[in-house]
Amino acid sequence: MSKAIYIATTEPNSGKSIISLGMMQLLLGKTAKVGYFRPIVDDFENGTIDNHINTVLTHFEVDLSFEEAYAYTRSQVVQLKNMDKDDEILSHIIHTYKAIEDRFDFVLVEGTDFSGEGAIIEWDINVLIAKNLGIPAVIIASGTGKTLNELVGNLYMAYDSFKEKGVEVLMTVANKVQPENVDLVISGLRKKLPTKILIGAIPLNPLLGSPTVKEIAKELDAEILFGSEFLNNQVGAFSVGAMQLRNYITHLKKECLVITPGDRADIILGALQANTSTNYPSLSGIVLTGGLMPEDSIIKLIEGLTDIIPILSVKGGTFSVTNRMGTIRPRMYAENREKINISIQEFERHVPTNELAQRLITFKAEGITPRMFQYNLLKRAKAAKKHIVLPEGTDERILIATKKLMDSEAVTLTLLGDPEQIRAKIAELDLGLDLNSITIIDPTKSPDFLDYATTLFELRKHKNVNLAMAKDLMEDVSYFGTMMVYKGHADGMVSGAVHTTQHTIRPALQFIKTRPEVSIVSSVFFMCLPNRVTIFGDCAINPNPTAEQLSEIAISSAATSAAFGIEPKIAMLSYSSGASGVGEDVDRVRQATEIIKTKRPDLKVEGPIQYDAAVDSGVGKSKLPDSEVAGQASVFIFPDLNTGNNTYKAVQRETGALAIGPMLQGLNKPVNDLSRGCTVEDIFNTVIITAIQAQGL
Repeated sequence: MSKAIYIATTEPNSGKSIISLGMMQLLLGKTAKVGYFRPIVDDFENGTIDNHINTVLTHFEVDLSFEEAYAYTRSQVVQLKNMDKDDEILSHIIHTYKAIEDRFDFVLVEGTDFSGEGAIIEWDINVLIAKNLGIPAVIIASGTGKTLNELVGNLYMAYDSFKEKGVEVLMTVANKVQPENVDLVISGLRKKLPTKILIGAIPLNPLLGSPTVKEIAKELDAEILFGSEFLNNQVGAFSVGAMQLRNYITHLKKECLVITPGDRADIILGALQANTSTNYPSLSGIVLTGGLMPEDSIIKLIEGLTDIIPILSVKGGTFSVTNRMGTIRPRMYAENREKINISIQEFERHVPTNELAQRLITFKAEGITPRMFQYNLLKRAKAAKKHIVLPEGTDERILIATKKLMDSEAVTLTLLGDPEQIRAKIAELDLGLDLNSITIIDPTKSPDFLDYATTLFELRKHKNVNLAMAKDLMEDVSYFGTMMVYKGHADGMVSGAVHTTQHTIRPALQFIKTRPEVSIVSSVFFMCLPNRVTIFGDCAINPNPTAEQLSEIAISSAATSAAFGIEPKIAMLSYSSGASGVGEDVDRVRQATEIIKTKRPDLKVEGPIQYDAAVDSGVGKSKLPDSEVAGQASVFIFPDLNTGNNTYKAVQRETGALAIGPMLQGLNKPVNDLSRGCTVEDIFNTVIITAIQAQGL
């Protein structure tokens, strides 16, 4: 089941509030705790809060503070984008959303309003947010001022844009449709959209399309003279009182707001009398213009009335005030329960709520985006902080990554090397790294040096290693760091920024060794592609694995995939698909696939299969129509190191994908290798996955 839904609109003034309120009511009928989140809100003045967030939190009694319910204001996003900090924007939005998701059974996420500075980029931002949160969407468009073709085309383009980016759309809603056109709109959308997309069409409701006296008072910065308890009166029309009362009174309409200069006592008293008369319609209020106040005798008369309506005083002239009123957009306020209830009723009446609830219950996101994957990695590492040793303590990239890791508060770190050199390097780089937050060890001067050397001697004496040789080996940072892990003085090790793969993993193979059920150490890369994360193995360790070894690499990789939240669908790659190919290489892959099916019949595996058939649904269906894996593989097992290493690097360079790893599989305790061309981000990510491995994966 999905844990959230994203409400997106294609334009400003679409009436998105009606969908938000209706969805909240629907969800509360299906689950106990529903949270609410807005990634980006309009700017608000100091000392105030966003009205719409306040309305939802207050009306539905959501256990969230205002500050917890949003990530950024509009101006903050514009400022960060101007500084090319798009990654920071998305990361913070994910972090804020996940904090809410952890507390609630379901989260309603509401997109932006398309108003003010930055509106031109909002559509892409909404699609990007929904994609990276991994949640389906409901799309809304307004029918105001549009032909049928324009409205249908608008919603279809929005649907197609979301779908193209990998966001599942559950429903489209045409709002503010003329009542007589509702069936036409539904029919037009049904012809254009796929049958699985739910469709709603909500007719224009005058009660929702008009502002209240309170909204007008706020926009005009009015002083409330009388009737403050009736500010939620709906304004159905405006009427300027400039003519003689006997003529003006005939122009009054139901829910009319009377606008007149403050010195027109005749219009004021006449309007109040008309409001109480059964022969005239009820009024919504009176606005007194020009900053003029009625005489004391008139004020006293009004104070004595028992049936009062709101009376406001504003400073502007009658003409300018009337023009401003025409531009006031109605909003939803927590105090206006009548308007909220009408919105909910309209939603329930014109939206297929039962079908929508069922779709939400059965929806399952496909795959996981790179940003959400990285967020989950960091969250899991923080959940049980582990101690990782970094043997290459003087390398600049290691030190910069150390600063970033310490700021994340996800791990405890020990650096190996000469303490003076490391401190000097930190000062030279001006990292601002608190030296008290990390441990620095010079292996040769460590009080554990002799104990470590003696332990190595005992473990390797059957290989003709004497104590002197063990001491020499223990001066090597890779051996010292690995021994820290072996002895439980560290939970894991990451090295290889300076040293070769063989130099890094040889000590681990010699005395940490493989787990009892594993006969071969292998590796995987987490390939963070633009729209999903996949597993590549083995791309770093085994040059020419046998069929048995390939099967074990695949089984280990599937376990890693599942442990990191990626459903394993294994593609055993080769130069042919299915039974078409012949030759020693393809036969080896075919044999490995059969071994997997025998050992682990629960796993979804296909092999031999070509890469295009594994990732492209069209090609996969053509070549292997009955396969559960073709076109949707998530774990790719390469037939040899040459193929795997070149492929992961080609994908990384040509697509800009982030490759996290290699992560070693099969060892009793985690030791992971870096590439000598690694970046700071590579080091950061590898340390994080090592910490997660140390939690007992």
